[in-house]
Amino acid sequence: MNAQRSDRMVLIVAILLLIAGIAFVYSASVEFASAKLGDAEHLVINHAVRVALSLALMIVISRIDYHIIVHVSRAILVLSLVLLAFVLIQGTQFKGAVRWLDLAGISLQPSELAKFALLFHLAVRMSQLNAELWDWKRGLLPLLSWTALVSSAVALQPNLSTAALLFVLAVTLLFIGGARLQHISAIGAIGLVALALYAVGAEYRLQRITSYLGTDGHASESYQLQQALIGFARGGILGVGPGLSRQRDLFLPESYGDFIAAIIGEEYGMMGIMLIMAAYAIIVVRGIRIAMHAPDTLGYLLAWAVTLPIGIYALVHLSVSCGLLPTTGIPLPLVSYGGSSIVFTASALGVLLNISRQANQLGAVYA
Repeated sequence: MNAQRSDRMVLIVAILLLIAGIAFVYSASVEFASAKLGDAEHLVINHAVRVALSLALMIVISRIDYHIIVHVSRAILVLSLVLLAFVLIQGTQFKGAVRWLDLAGISLQPSELAKFALLFHLAVRMSQLNAELWDWKRGLLPLLSWTALVSSAVALQPNLSTAALLFVLAVTLLFIGGARLQHISAIGAIGLVALALYAVGAEYRLQRITSYLGTDGHASESYQLQQALIGFARGGILGVGPGLSRQRDLFLPESYGDFIAAIIGEEYGMMGIMLIMAAYAIIVVRGIRIAMHAPDTLGYLLAWAVTLPIGIYALVHLSVSCGLLPTTGIPLPLVSYGGSSIVFTASALGVLLNISRQANQLGAVYA
């Protein structure tokens, strides 16, 4: 790799996922957009515009020194908390949840910003604390306070799955940053209890859990999951072919968002899913290598803060689509329809690319 360049493999794979996502979203959304919106291309055009914006941001941010995050991370985190609070007051309600803000005609999901804002600020503070991170009151407790604020604000939308993932990501990053195992174990136990109490605190969440476990006297799979599994079954090994999905014909709700993997599996088969998994595996492996070769502790932690959510979100989305996890609203990174997710994920990848660029400039060249 040229010492003046970012990690080309990450860049190429990210671009391929973004471009492939346009084709996937079009196929998955065409019937819904035609029947409900009267325009078969409406959703894919919106998505393509967001992909173009995401690509531009990724390239631009990849050329901005990542150390600037030290000066802006707290402000961005506070902004994300303000937006999370505002969404509870003026947010757009959809299917019983309030997760989006309409700002000047632009739909924004603040939890997507909060995800990276929290992880980036934790990375900044841990890089400054060093040995003090081992101290419970001076090091760990303030970081946990930020984590609790963000996770609680997301849970109030209500969005249990995203809140739980945010907590898991934050605690994992704390462990990577050097927090003591006994502290992490205690935090994890408290978080698990809080998650369990919150999960059974509403009837619809409890029904989702019992449906997943098959203890409600009905079929263990939800309607969405049943339709997703039908899609995977139809796809087989090689798929039915691009644009030939039947499940997208108003059978599978959220076919272009939360369950887009099922449409990919139907049209491109097991081979298509394996290629998607390989793409995310490349980003994760290269992201870890970038972290290991980062010029400093901040770069190391920021690289993890970008790599972890992309890998875990992809794993959760694919697991939900095939019934390994209960149904959630987790998008497939860089692929699912939704401007907030792809814009902020691509921007975060820009930070990762800048870390690799600076590592190469200092001579930490890796193959």
